[in-house]
Amino acid sequence: MNHKANLACVTLFSAAVFTAPAVMAQERDNSGLYIGGSYGGFKSHGGEFDDENDLFAGTVGYQFNQYFALEGDYLDFGEFGEDDEVNGDLKGLALSAKGRFPLTESFGIYGKAGAFVYSYDVDAFDEDETYDEVSPVVGAGVDFRVTESLTAYAEYDRYNVDIDEDDFNGQVTNDGPDFDTARVGLNYMF
Repeated sequence: MNHKANLACVTLFSAAVFTAPAVMAQERDNSGLYIGGSYGGFKSHGGEFDDENDLFAGTVGYQFNQYFALEGDYLDFGEFGEDDEVNGDLKGLALSAKGRFPLTESFGIYGKAGAFVYSYDVDAFDEDETYDEVSPVVGAGVDFRVTESLTAYAEYDRYNVDIDEDDFNGQVTNDGPDFDTARVGLNYMF
């Protein structure tokens, strides 16, 4: 081999040796456990439960790769209701499968679907009931990778909860509110 060929081989081998850890680290950064928190608001729809309020959530998830994650959220909707006659207090856990489509290295869009396990306390027309149920949840959002470990996101979700109208002597005119939520948050990946 001549001198130029040797230099080309050494350069190519050196580049492969030095970039391999970076490539492997980049792949490793696409998966792992993450935690997060978010703040936003919600609008409830459904007869006597029409209202809007703040929403707080905590998140734990596992990102399997850049396309798929499983995520659990604890959500606190707080108290809401139309007036002093009808009030609700909703808290729950949502477990969702999350499919993500990366648009660039740091920006992506995603959709999620899963189940919402909730405890819903209703005080209406001098009757008190607590509903512990499971209902579906769907959502969509955008995320932006701020650093290797920190991701910011904005998300819209839809939750449905059920009540039994008969529990309130027929004075409640629907079978429970639907909730449209919008929130922003941060996730930290370990």
